Amino acid sequence: MALSKKYGKIYLLPCEMGEQDSSRLFPAFNAEIAASVTYFIVEQIRSARRSLKKINPAIVIDNVHFAELNKHAETIDIDTLLQPVLSGHNMAIMSEAGMPCIADPGAVVVNRAHELGVHVVPLVGPSSILMALVASGGNGQNFAFHGYVPMKDERKQFLQRIEQRAKREGQSQIFMETPYRNAQLFSEILQLLQPSTKLCVACNISCEDEYIATKTIAEWRKTIIDIAKKPTMFVVI
Repeated sequence: MALSKKYGKIYLLPCEMGEQDSSRLFPAFNAEIAASVTYFIVEQIRSARRSLKKINPAIVIDNVHFAELNKHAETIDIDTLLQPVLSGHNMAIMSEAGMPCIADPGAVVVNRAHELGVHVVPLVGPSSILMALVASGGNGQNFAFHGYVPMKDERKQFLQRIEQRAKREGQSQIFMETPYRNAQLFSEILQLLQPSTKLCVACNISCEDEYIATKTIAEWRKTIIDIAKKPTMFVVI
């Protein structure tokens, strides 16, 4: 379907990944777009309000309309969410942190927007996945992002499978866990992977206490780190 001139646009608006100076993360154009849009689809309204004020303090939050799209997206009528853009208004999608539509439900909205012929515009901003990858020393031409690791019953097979793939194909393997489970996952990684396998741990990316290091599993077993309750990306190399 050709893009329709009567529709508005959907902007994919990134937000910060922690307590950061927004001027370090976003171009001025993002602030202009954020101020020009009054309809937002967000993962969590409270955090979206806070992020918008950081992106552009001049935004009058009371004039902004929010629709929440979270893990219960399958129960929401996507076409209803898109009514403003179908009526000619521009809209923006925001995630809880970083780039929207990666490891969050915003992708279902974008997929439907394409089906309807709505113009989707990605904006520049931080991505913890790519930032972890480029800082890891791993293969940046061949990589896979697995999202959240499986629950405990499937985790052993998952970790061993991606380790084999990294060694066999030279493909960097990127994954994450809910922050409060980071310490347990890290412990399991050290138990299950081979001593020579390399692992990058990228924690609180772009924040003042950012920690990024790549070591062999053997070296990690001698290292003490605190990643509990901190957003972290893991890259198996």
